[in-house]
Amino acid sequence: METATLTKWAIDTTHTEVQFKVKHLVIATVTGSFKKFSGSVESNSDDFSGAAVNFSLDVNSIDTNQSDRDAHLKSPDFFAADQFPTADFAGVLSKVSGNDYKLVGDLTLRGTTKKVELTVEFGGIMVDPWGNTKAGFEINGKINRKDFGLNWNAITEAGGMVVSEEVKLHLNVELAKA
Repeated sequence: METATLTKWAIDTTHTEVQFKVKHLVIATVTGSFKKFSGSVESNSDDFSGAAVNFSLDVNSIDTNQSDRDAHLKSPDFFAADQFPTADFAGVLSKVSGNDYKLVGDLTLRGTTKKVELTVEFGGIMVDPWGNTKAGFEINGKINRKDFGLNWNAITEAGGMVVSEEVKLHLNVELAKA
């Protein structure tokens, strides 16, 4: 009986983007990103089905293109980055059909861990001009920030919320075979 070979992959941070979108005043969307992160994938199959995924991002690397807002997001009102400097995810990638996958796992933000499910589109595997094997994925999902203790908000004069509870996640991930 032949056993599958475990293949290890690392996130290529040069070719990966981690973004989020949140509604501001219910009428506009603010996009932010995290600039520092790391992660790995371990797979027993060429199509990544059943692969173990681990990911960590540096909360202090948040960038919304506005330094005062970034400082507020790092504060105890939101991420409490001094106390909780990373956001971490551990999960399993499962093939749904074709290039469509789901990624289910535990997301820990601000010391709170919740199960999340993200949709994944597998872009394929390619060898770059330098002989490195790469794999690409586009990952999307939504979380409720209040589920993780990011509760700050303010009420507008008209009675609306300044920041929506729903946060959209969007990651373009390129892996490099270890």
